[in-house]
Amino acid sequence: MKRDNDYDRDSIHQELSIEHHDPLIRILHRIVRGCIKVLAVLMVFVIFLGVIDVVYHLYDGLKDPPILYLSVSEIFQTFGAFMVVLIAVEIFVNIRMYLGTNVLPIKLVLATALMAIARKVIVLDLNEIEPTYVFAIGVVTLALGTAYWLVGVGDKMSTADDA
Repeated sequence: MKRDNDYDRDSIHQELSIEHHDPLIRILHRIVRGCIKVLAVLMVFVIFLGVIDVVYHLYDGLKDPPILYLSVSEIFQTFGAFMVVLIAVEIFVNIRMYLGTNVLPIKLVLATALMAIARKVIVLDLNEIEPTYVFAIGVVTLALGTAYWLVGVGDKMSTADDA
């Protein structure tokens, strides 16, 4: 019989194993995995709507006189819309990896968080933001960047140890 703390390299996502020794837990794991698949489908729908929003944003900005001209503000809004779609894609990849592997994709989660904070920095209007808010965003960016770097260093060290 398989136990919670047994490690099986062939198992897909050990935390939600459908081969658990308890029948109730197996059923619950199947339900949770089904819910995650529904989230993946919904995220694809959100990505599709996000792309439509980007297209509409561009169309709306380019149709008004002067035609085919975007102001700096409109360009930043468009960048923000692009970044939201890219963040949604990263979240979808996180969901897919969560379902398909037995490894928690920490580096990918950190990369998604870095992209989200980068989006915030790109669309930030410094005329309307308090200095403490800018400082807080800087601290969060530094912390996420450091964590991403440390995970990368850890990955390089573990692959060097395996060789």
